[in-house]
Amino acid sequence: MLPSRNRSAPAPFYEKVKQEISDKIASGIWQAHDRIPSEAELVAQYGFSRMTINRALRELTDEGLLVRLQGVGTFVAEPKGQSALFEIRSIADEIIARQHQHRCEVLTLERTQASALQATALNVAEGTSIFHSIMVHYENDQPVQIEDRCVNAEIVPEYLTQDYSQTTPHAYLSLIAPLTEGEHIVEAVRASAEECALLNIKEHDPCLLIRRRTWSASHIVSHAHLLFPGSRYRLQGRFMS
Repeated sequence: MLPSRNRSAPAPFYEKVKQEISDKIASGIWQAHDRIPSEAELVAQYGFSRMTINRALRELTDEGLLVRLQGVGTFVAEPKGQSALFEIRSIADEIIARQHQHRCEVLTLERTQASALQATALNVAEGTSIFHSIMVHYENDQPVQIEDRCVNAEIVPEYLTQDYSQTTPHAYLSLIAPLTEGEHIVEAVRASAEECALLNIKEHDPCLLIRRRTWSASHIVSHAHLLFPGSRYRLQGRFMS
C-alpha cells in the first residue's frame, strides 16, 4: 500500500484550474463560443504560474472543451455529440439525452437480393431476399449520421412497413428481435462526394465509420454502416475488468 501522505496529497494546481473551468462550462456560466479570460488574466486570478495555467488550458483543449486561436484567444468549444462505443444505443436516444431535437430522413427502404458482401455480413446465402435501408439522422437539423443497414428479412419480416420518422431501426429491431450480442468495428475513413453532400461536410473532412452487427439468440439480425462527421462526433466507451 502507498503511504497515507501520498494517498492524501493535494491535487496539482493545474488540475484545480482545469476543474474550475470545467465546472463553469458544465454549469453554463461559460457557454459555447464564449471567450474565456486570457492566460495573463487567469494568472492574476489564481495566483499560479503561467506554466500552470498554460498546462490547464492545453489539456482542456486536448480534451475538446476549449478551442485556442493563435493571436485571438481561447474559447469554449461547441459540444460534440457522443456515441456509445461499447454500448449499443439508438442515436435518437443519444440526441434526446442531450436535450436536442432528432429527426430522420429516409433515402432508401427496399427489399433486395443480398450481394456477396451483404450475404457474408448477415450469414445468409448470396441472393437471399433481405431488406436494405439508408437514412440520414439529424441533430437540431444538422446531419450527424448516415445509416446504411441491411436486415435479415426472415427474422424481421415487417421492417419495411415501419414509420422511421417515429422510431429508429435500432429501436424497432431491439423490440422485435431483442439484442443478445453486438460487434463494433471502428475506422477513420474518407467520405464519398455523395456522403459529403449528405453530411454537409467538405471533401477530405475526417469521418468515423462504425461497422455494426447485431445478433438475437444465434441469428445475425442486421449489419449497419454508421458514418459520422469526425468534427461533430466522438466515440466514448467505458468498461470494467
